[in-house]
Amino acid sequence: MREINANEITELVARMCIDANCYLNEDIEEALKSGMDSETNPTASEILSDILKNAHIARRDEVPICQDTGMAVFFLELGQEVHIVGGGLCDAINEGVRKGYCEGYLRKSVVADPIRRGNTGDNTPAVIHTEIVDGDVFRITIAPKGFGSENMSAVKMLKPSDGLEGVLSFVVDTVKSASGNPCPPIVVGVGIGGTMEKAAILSKKALLRDIRESHSDSYYADIEKELLTRINELDVGPQGYGGKTTALGVNIETFPTHIAGLPVAVNISCHVTRHLTKEL
Repeated sequence: MREINANEITELVARMCIDANCYLNEDIEEALKSGMDSETNPTASEILSDILKNAHIARRDEVPICQDTGMAVFFLELGQEVHIVGGGLCDAINEGVRKGYCEGYLRKSVVADPIRRGNTGDNTPAVIHTEIVDGDVFRITIAPKGFGSENMSAVKMLKPSDGLEGVLSFVVDTVKSASGNPCPPIVVGVGIGGTMEKAAILSKKALLRDIRESHSDSYYADIEKELLTRINELDVGPQGYGGKTTALGVNIETFPTHIAGLPVAVNISCHVTRHLTKEL
């Protein structure tokens, strides 16, 4: 049995909150540069250039890439041979979020009640998805999620007879309806299968994959390419001003489902698709 002190988790999470919000991921930056070079719309190219300059300033000065530093979402792989000592796991993560968002001067965007509102003042609580795995691994991923893009996401319970074309149409229509609201160019996470809530989690998890990496199944890799092509033909473009760089990538995750259903979720993320993984 491997022991990990809750304080170690808190300190790690605090640093991750700051780093994830201040340093743009390499795959996203690479895709933005590629889009800027290939754009034929001068306005679109200029916007992409400004986005890259903003990311450079954020990295240089360690300030947030975007003013919306998001709700802190975590995906945790916890080995069944790991024992957390000195405090509770969720308490340690939330204390890390509190510490990171306060010390990093990151915007606090969480309200205590969805209807009655009231800011919690420290960006807690975090949303924590935990998977128990073999061994003594402790792997944690943070994915701060701003709500300009989260609000444009959707879940639909398709019929099996809707088939692949039904899935493609739903994804493209969701992006088309979002238009410039989620601050494109976007990354699109698609979850297919499971149940309603499983599809939604899959779509969020899909955003964690490097957009330079295609799905391991060639069938779904081809669907990712097809969706990216269709989305970039919408002419939404950077910030909604037109152009062929509406999306930087489309990632799909799947799970077995019921014979009577075809759940599909689309989680849209802005060009600041933040995620960072660390191990203890």
